[in-house]
Amino acid sequence: MSLYEKVDAAVDAGAAQVIAWRRDIHAHPELSNRERRTAAVVAEHLRSIGLDAVRTGIGGHGVVGVLRGGAGGGRVVALRADMDALPVREATGLDFASTVVDRDYPGGPFPVAHACGHDAHTAMLMGTASALAAEREHLPGTVLFVFQPAEEGPPLGEEGGAALMEREAPLDPRPGMVFGIHVTALPRGVVGYRVGNLLATSVHVRITVTGRQTHGSSPWRGIDPMPAAADIIMTVGQLYRQVPAYHAVTVTIGHVVDEGRFNIIPERVTLYGTVRCTIESDMDDVLAKLHRTATHLAQAHGCSADIEFAQRVPAVHNAPSWMDAVRPSLAGVVGPDRLYEMPPTLGYDDVSIFLNAYGGVYVFLGVQDCEIRDGEPYPLAGGRGVWTNHSPRFYLDEGELATGVRLHTRVALDYLTGVISSADG
Repeated sequence: MSLYEKVDAAVDAGAAQVIAWRRDIHAHPELSNRERRTAAVVAEHLRSIGLDAVRTGIGGHGVVGVLRGGAGGGRVVALRADMDALPVREATGLDFASTVVDRDYPGGPFPVAHACGHDAHTAMLMGTASALAAEREHLPGTVLFVFQPAEEGPPLGEEGGAALMEREAPLDPRPGMVFGIHVTALPRGVVGYRVGNLLATSVHVRITVTGRQTHGSSPWRGIDPMPAAADIIMTVGQLYRQVPAYHAVTVTIGHVVDEGRFNIIPERVTLYGTVRCTIESDMDDVLAKLHRTATHLAQAHGCSADIEFAQRVPAVHNAPSWMDAVRPSLAGVVGPDRLYEMPPTLGYDDVSIFLNAYGGVYVFLGVQDCEIRDGEPYPLAGGRGVWTNHSPRFYLDEGELATGVRLHTRVALDYLTGVISSADG
């Protein structure tokens, strides 16, 4: 048997365990910068299969495992998965659905669920480590298994995610490429890719509108920040009209917090949101317009507005040379007819930090009962429908977890053996 065949056999042998890991992690989700249990499960497994080094506590709860092959070769590839969950109340009806509530998280309490598939990413990469470690003697190079915390973004006031991992402990040995997978609402077994910007650049926004508190029965004695906040929410969603139609932009206010009660006009109202741009160079202009809009609307109501921008994440960019190099490896797993060139999306992922530092490719793996029509997923008759990432009903076909493991192992082997050439040749 060839090395590829042996690794494929190991993937088959470990498929049930990958599902079991996914279900365990799914039932015990943890929010960004709080992934203690998940990181411990990962680290214990990596140590149990005898990796050459297992580093923990990187950038919070990040884990990096190092597997050095026994067949020589100086190439190094990094495979990345994210571990954190979301403040979402799960509504999937699964036997292993989350019932977790985090009562200590800033701004909480929050119900917690793996509504974005990071449980699958973590389990797939654990399975990949097992399959490649089983053939370490024949492995021509080194594989880094990178398990990242806080991809969804840490609470404001905390640091975290890929940027903090890179600052605290740059990947060592230095990889020549990084590869990652995100499960999503595409047809089962389809690999979605894009040359250029696959995912948007993102900024976290906090707008604090301050008025003057008073009793609700005497509003003339105070300055109500609520109408100002409402105007800001209504208006900032129109900023996309000031950007060319072919440059996708969104400004979303997703969370509103005040300090009052039903019969008190509060002193201040805080708006939390996000700005996304598919074109990196648009971001500074959009932020300037958002700052001006919020400031002037607040002033028009006799209030003031304090605007903060934080946690800027660069776009996920698949360079043409990298995509050309990796596309045949992806097709070798799912078939060329199962590769789908996607339109850009306004989602974000801070895997971009690793891709920008080392080069590589990021792709989507379809895991739902749907078909693509006019660039959008549509439900299949008799299927479970289409539930996008971050939905309380987001689901995945666990049979595709093995596909994810095969994509990881194939790209790793192809890079280590020189089938995939680096972008610089």
